[in-house]
Amino acid sequence: MTISQTSGRETVVEEAGARDTGASYIDWPAILAGVVVASAISFVLLTFGSAIGLSMTSAREGQSASLFWISVVGGLWILWVQITASLCGGYLTGRMRRRVGDATEAESDIRDGSNGLVMWGLATLVAAGIALSGAMGAAKVAGQTATAAASAAGQAVDAMDPSALLVDRTLRGRPDAAAATEEDRQAIGRILLTAATGDQIDPADRDYLVATVASRTGVSPEEASTRVDQLVEQARAIETQAREAAERARHASVIAAFLAAAALAIGAAVAYYAATLGGNHRDNQTVLEGWYRPW
Repeated sequence: MTISQTSGRETVVEEAGARDTGASYIDWPAILAGVVVASAISFVLLTFGSAIGLSMTSAREGQSASLFWISVVGGLWILWVQITASLCGGYLTGRMRRRVGDATEAESDIRDGSNGLVMWGLATLVAAGIALSGAMGAAKVAGQTATAAASAAGQAVDAMDPSALLVDRTLRGRPDAAAATEEDRQAIGRILLTAATGDQIDPADRDYLVATVASRTGVSPEEASTRVDQLVEQARAIETQAREAAERARHASVIAAFLAAAALAIGAAVAYYAATLGGNHRDNQTVLEGWYRPW
């Protein structure tokens, strides 16, 4: 063993090839301590992040931030959470790891960093397990309540369905006209769905719609034909808007997933660096500026 003088402090450096003491290079108590700290910091910061996310949304149409910016802000916040939690947890793991007396300074740094990586991996698995458990619990509760609320929810969805509203407007007519039956409405809805998702409406289907609208509303065939054309055009507009919204949601999901994966990778690098830094401070008995004893 040799003793070197560094910045006025004595640093103990073990010689390479020193006798193995049989101790494990993985210090699980230090790793678990880092996991606890990292998980707690992540929980606190994610709680603040949820408040920020809610502040970007609104129940009023047009007053919420776009999905793109919500995804970007969410990804950047996850990055900040990963850096902060990995830095604190990795540093604690490296500082608390018991050094095995058979390594050079370079080898000790690698072992400190490796313990920091293990801490990061375990903390990530714990977070993923908690998220999965919460999702499964939410799905179970949703499944139990879905059956009881199916009838009321179905009626509410039908009332708010844009296609159903279009059918209502198309079938408005004179009070003395025969009211449309449920079978008529379902048939019109099916034809409308096919016409909205296709390039053009089948002539036979269009003739059926014109005849049904004319007979159920009491209007002339010409006016019924005009109503059918407007109905198909509006249905296609709704379909286009739905596809555009789905595409925007897909793009936002891709951005959020990429940023989350990048944040995790950066968190791993930060945990490794912080653990080596903590190990160096442990060996040099470094006193952090601004850290005071409570007595």
